[in-house]
Amino acid sequence: MTLVGFALVLGPLVFIHELGHYLAGRLFGVRADVFSIGFGQELLGWTDRRGTRWKLSVLPLGGYVQFAGDSNPAGQPSADWLALPADERARTLQGRPLWQRAVIVVAGPVTNLVLAVLILAGFAMAYGTLVAPPVIGQVEPGSVAQAAGLKVGDRVVTLGGTRIESFRDIKLVVMQQSGQPLALEIDRAGRRVDLTVTPAAKVETDQFGNSESGGHLGVGPDLTLVQRRALGPVGALGEGLGETRDIIAMTITGIEQIVTGRRDAHELGGPIRIAKYSGEQLVSGWQNFVAFIALISINLGFINLLPIPILDGGHLALFLIEAIRRKPVSQRGQEWAFGTGLALVAALMLFVTINDVGSLKWFGG
Repeated sequence: MTLVGFALVLGPLVFIHELGHYLAGRLFGVRADVFSIGFGQELLGWTDRRGTRWKLSVLPLGGYVQFAGDSNPAGQPSADWLALPADERARTLQGRPLWQRAVIVVAGPVTNLVLAVLILAGFAMAYGTLVAPPVIGQVEPGSVAQAAGLKVGDRVVTLGGTRIESFRDIKLVVMQQSGQPLALEIDRAGRRVDLTVTPAAKVETDQFGNSESGGHLGVGPDLTLVQRRALGPVGALGEGLGETRDIIAMTITGIEQIVTGRRDAHELGGPIRIAKYSGEQLVSGWQNFVAFIALISINLGFINLLPIPILDGGHLALFLIEAIRRKPVSQRGQEWAFGTGLALVAALMLFVTINDVGSLKWFGG
C-alpha cells in the first residue's frame, strides 16, 4: 500500500507540474523534445507527431520537460543553436523573449498550486465550511490559558500581532509558536484586556504512530456559536485559496524556525516519509488521501519557487537578474550557480533521507 500510495501521489503531481511547463511552452510555440516522468534510463515511451518523446524513466523521483534549445542546465545557447535558421531558433526556449521564458518556468509550480486550490475548493463546496467565532467556550484546568487569565466568553482580537477572525486562526498561530511568548488582546464584555500567553509544547500521535509536536493553549470554541455554512463556487474557491495561503504561510514559518534553531531539523522529511504517509492516507479513506495530495502539491509548488539554482525559482532569479542587467548572466556565472544549487539540493536530499530512514521502526524510529 505504501508503494501504491506513493505512486498515486507523486506520479500525477509530477505529471501535472511538468504539464504546466509543457502547455506554456506550446502556447508560445516552443518545441518540446522530451517529456519525462522520472530520471535516468527510459523504461517505456513513445514519440508523438510533434516529435516530443514521452517517456517513463527508471528513477521516479521527479520529471522534466526538455525544450528545444535547452540542452544544458544553465540554459546557455550552444554553437549548434546559434547555427540554426532564425525561424527554427524562434521555436526554441532560448529563442523566446525573456517574459515568455519566465512564464514557461513558473507555469509548473503554479499548476501544482492551482490543483491544490481546486481540490480544497471542491471539498469546501461539497461539505461547506465550519464558522467558529474566536470566542472561548472552554478553558482546560491547569492549562497555560488558565494561567494567563483567559476566561470563558473572552473574544480573541489579536494574537502574536495577527488579527484573529475565527477560532481556526488561533490554532494556526499557536501550533507553530510552542514556547514563544505571544501578546494577546481580548474583548471581555466590551472591555479590551491585554495579556501574554506562552503556548505549551504538546505531542500528538496519530493512529499510525506518527508524532507531531505543536503549541497548545488549552482552549476550545463556544460550540453554541459554531455553524456549518454552505458555499457556492465563488465562496468555495475563496476557501480553497485561503487554505492554500495558510499552508504556505505555515511552511514558511516552519522553515524559518528550523533555520533559526527553534525547531528540530529532524522534522524535515523526504521521499521515504512521503511514501510512508501516502500509504497511510490511502488506507484512511479517499477524502484523507485526496487532501494529502493537495498538501503535497502545495509543497511541491512552493519548494520549486524557492530561488535555488536548479529549481524553477532559481531560473526565475536568473531571469530577474537578466532583466535588471539587460543582458544574461555569463555562462560561467550560470554554471557556478547551478553547480552550487545542485550540491545544495543533493545535500538536503541526503539529510532528509537519513532523517526518513531513522524514523522507520526497523531503525528504532
